[in-house]
Amino acid sequence: MDNASDYGSEDSRFNSWLARISTFCYEMYLELITEGRRVGAGDARRRPESIAMIDFENTKEAYKSKSTLELLRSLLVFKLCSYDLLVDRNKEVRRRVRRKVLGQKIFEQLMKMTFYGQFVAGEDQEAIKPLVQKNRAFGVGSVLDYSVEEDLTQEEAEKKEMDSCVSEAEKSSPGEDHREKKYKAHRQFGDRRGGVVSARTYFYADEAKCDQHMETFLRCIQASGGSSEDGFSAIKMTALGRPQFLLQFSEVLVKWRRFFSFLAAQQGKERMTALEQKLELDQLKESLTKLGVATKDDIQNWFTGEKLGSSGTIDLLDWNSLINDRTKISNLLVVPNLETGQLEPLLHKFTDEEERQMKRMLQRMDVLAKHAVQEGVRLMVDAEQTYFQPAISRLTLEMQRIFNKEKPIIFNTYQCYLKEAYDNVTVDVELSRREGWYFGAKLVRGAYMYQERRRAAEIGYEDPINLDYEATNRMYHRCLDFILEEIEHNRNANVMVASHNEDTVKFTLQRMNEMGLSPGENKVYFGQLLGMCDQISFPLGQAGFPVYKYVPYGPVNEVLPYLSRRAQENRGFMKGSTRERHLLWIELKRRLLSRELFYSPSY
Repeated sequence: MDNASDYGSEDSRFNSWLARISTFCYEMYLELITEGRRVGAGDARRRPESIAMIDFENTKEAYKSKSTLELLRSLLVFKLCSYDLLVDRNKEVRRRVRRKVLGQKIFEQLMKMTFYGQFVAGEDQEAIKPLVQKNRAFGVGSVLDYSVEEDLTQEEAEKKEMDSCVSEAEKSSPGEDHREKKYKAHRQFGDRRGGVVSARTYFYADEAKCDQHMETFLRCIQASGGSSEDGFSAIKMTALGRPQFLLQFSEVLVKWRRFFSFLAAQQGKERMTALEQKLELDQLKESLTKLGVATKDDIQNWFTGEKLGSSGTIDLLDWNSLINDRTKISNLLVVPNLETGQLEPLLHKFTDEEERQMKRMLQRMDVLAKHAVQEGVRLMVDAEQTYFQPAISRLTLEMQRIFNKEKPIIFNTYQCYLKEAYDNVTVDVELSRREGWYFGAKLVRGAYMYQERRRAAEIGYEDPINLDYEATNRMYHRCLDFILEEIEHNRNANVMVASHNEDTVKFTLQRMNEMGLSPGENKVYFGQLLGMCDQISFPLGQAGFPVYKYVPYGPVNEVLPYLSRRAQENRGFMKGSTRERHLLWIELKRRLLSRELFYSPSY
């Protein structure tokens, strides 16, 4: 606990910080008045020759949807995000400002004028309509995202995570299962909010709370359908059920895929890509029999019930189809031991209540997907941590097979900072091609890098993340190019390029030009977060490209955890690049010299 002198020192630092903010506001005013000579620099710059239809430096077009007050707010908020004291100790700063300086009511109003107003659309479905409609008028759609989180302490989060990720079988017989440490809960990483930017986090409380989350998502889908004809809504699977199932099912899927790679290596095909590995059926049967996985008759039934192996080979998609959703969930939790080849249970058993909980998660997903179809809204399933993601992707894939037969309704999210991202994309695209449904993907770089790296290092398994940022960029463009080529040859694929990276957006536009993909086909979408990168979003929208803002909403006090991470993300973003602030300054100066300082958008 701090002593009195420390407390006084903290007050001194806090007052110093307030003084710095005041100084910044004054300097911003002076710069606006005195540095008009640089106005027009953005307008005079030459457009990229390969993307002549879009000029990301035309500030008049980029910010035509913003009033001058909104531009000033953006500059102020981005500057505040660069202060380490404010970002690192935001909870303490909020508490002091709210309790000691302003009081709750004025504090909420201040937040609406700054951080909340910049990054959050409003408190509820009615409050967000003006912003959604304004953005739509300027060519930008919305992906609605209810961003309320419980403001738990670290200890509370860790307890909830451990309680919800450990099965009754593990509690009663610790150490007697065949679990890998990656797919087990670890208390030091129980608080999944640590080292995460932008992504909201849910912790399991009980089934009633999951039902509440489902109702919230249903209202979000309804609001999206009511505010536009082509909206998206985002959901997170950890909000819909007990995460224990996602952990265990992920481990099953990974171990079965690893077993396929083991069998492929036995046939000399270990250096091939995932889709190139085709196992000779006769050799496969012989290997499985020798390993004692099953009898010859059982193995024969595996590959005839679904008309598998008719070509004499089995590929990864055929192999994956052996795990289906038509059996009792607990029966799926059987995995091959690579050393013995024997199938062994991941756990001894599920209790009846655990079985019901898992079924309810699937039922909630089904309800949301059906409601999205009824409302004409596309459903984005957010990506999560790698120890949950295999199960999330597989369950999303099952929804796509059901609901994407006529048009893309369900979109899966692929994190391109993962080493296995390209394999995941190519396998899922090939499955959609074979079965004739619409492939829907959102490509992101990823939100959990620091947490994933630290967890892998401390617990002791392979780091799942690409070596560096450039490797992630290459992976992103490789995955994107594969999907664009699929769109070029088979119009049943759709992709959202969810990126703030201007080079990635330009790469996409250039490839679309080369392939003859028209923005009017609505096969390629672009996505950025509300309050960020307007210089990318609005020029794209005004040029006719389908572009969307991720639009968070919720009551002020309940979205503060989200805003805290937004501040952390912007600190790195703004320290790493001054481009967005530079363009905002250019537009302010342009308005000053052209006597448009009191400009307000009309639509």
